[in-house]
Amino acid sequence: MSANYWESTQRRHWLFTKEELASMRQKLEEENADLVRMFPLPQPRHMAIYFNQQLLRLGKRLTIRQQAMATAQVYLKRFYSKVEIRRTNPYLVITTAIYLACKMEEAPQHIRLIVTEARQLWQDFIGLDTSKIGECEFFLISEMNSQLIVHQPYRSLLALRPELSLVDEDVQLAKSIINDHYMTDLPFLCPPHIVALIPSMPEVKERVQEARITRVQHFAAWLAESDVDIAAMVDATQEIISFYECFEQYNDKLTKEQINRFVKARNLDK
Repeated sequence: MSANYWESTQRRHWLFTKEELASMRQKLEEENADLVRMFPLPQPRHMAIYFNQQLLRLGKRLTIRQQAMATAQVYLKRFYSKVEIRRTNPYLVITTAIYLACKMEEAPQHIRLIVTEARQLWQDFIGLDTSKIGECEFFLISEMNSQLIVHQPYRSLLALRPELSLVDEDVQLAKSIINDHYMTDLPFLCPPHIVALIPSMPEVKERVQEARITRVQHFAAWLAESDVDIAAMVDATQEIISFYECFEQYNDKLTKEQINRFVKARNLDK
């Protein structure tokens, strides 16, 4: 376990380039070519939006705090970087990711309560047998190589607040964008402090709210004097802007139908 991101398994094993991510996903599709042809799925960003919404629905029913929810979302992304989604029951994986994340973030939930609440949401896909959660938990831990410590951007944001003279409105905007970044590839592409800095970039502020010139100038001056990777900042900013553009085309009904089709067709165990 590491309290330091720079020495963590997250940095050493779960940080990739875009090319590496694309290669990993291509390999998964090639290894599961028959399933891929049989069950076409929405584009990855739309699936990420749908999974995020489902995870938040269950988290709200259980009143789970933000840190555990963020960790669950990272677990979900890590797992599906190793396992072809069509071979799983995503609703079971979502439920298990929350269960495991709550334990890791020292806010454990009783397994029977989680199963009961998940079944209320997805009765067709979640049974009452708690052993299924235990089996899936072992599957998640195995695929993540027991590397379960996740460093989140929220802590970086709090540390940067005085440095960048952020007011409450800025912090709320930043938290909103950090929440959204879990629906992109950014948890795989850049360190937490880069994500925490994205909301201060002028391009993002102009898309979400009217930028204040003095604050933009202050941020630019601070950035120029820091050791932050400017190229990584620009790439991360473009990624989040691209995601917002993609979100405008998201169709919840169609995405849900495409995902439910393969789960029902394969008769995956609840």
